[in-house]
Amino acid sequence: MSSLSTAADARANLAFDTDLPSEQGLLAWTYDPNMAGHVTAQSNGGVAGRITLVRILIRRRITWSNVWIGLSGVDAGASLSNCYLGVYDSSGTLKGTTADISASLMTGATAKALPLATPFDAVPGAYFIAMLLNGTWTTNSLHFKASGAGVSVNAGLVAPNLRYSNMLTSQTSLPSSLTLANQATSIITTGWASQWYGVS
Repeated sequence: MSSLSTAADARANLAFDTDLPSEQGLLAWTYDPNMAGHVTAQSNGGVAGRITLVRILIRRRITWSNVWIGLSGVDAGASLSNCYLGVYDSSGTLKGTTADISASLMTGATAKALPLATPFDAVPGAYFIAMLLNGTWTTNSLHFKASGAGVSVNAGLVAPNLRYSNMLTSQTSLPSSLTLANQATSIITTGWASQWYGVS
């Protein structure tokens, strides 16, 4: 058997062994949702007002309309306000943001699509999905499906290319730009892990 045939067989096997976003009606994801076996769990004191970023690679031109999250725990007693999802490009420019998603985080512990206020044309490249939460909630009650990789998620990487990071404090909205060279990792080891996100 030629090396070309072997390579083709390997690609064919990979195609059947790996679920693709398109097979679940999505355009892209941060990683296979089947790998999102961990849940984030953090106090509002440790997370509220901070922007967390998860890097995602877009490999073909798309119209980006929604950010999917895995909301795995709802705190019925939470008081949420000024909660947003957004998308930044690799230069740190805000490309799209949701309206306040506070109400959406109070019901339905499931995977859900949250629409950007204005869809945008995303060319291939690296993007950063931002989450901003504000309010009060009970630790371990409000949480999201995430990677259990912890500090390993950024192995071999430095800012501004971290796969998971946090930035700024005391924010009530997503700024129009971020200085990605200032990415930090101060909350990774506190239980707030790299969330799963999908794109549609």
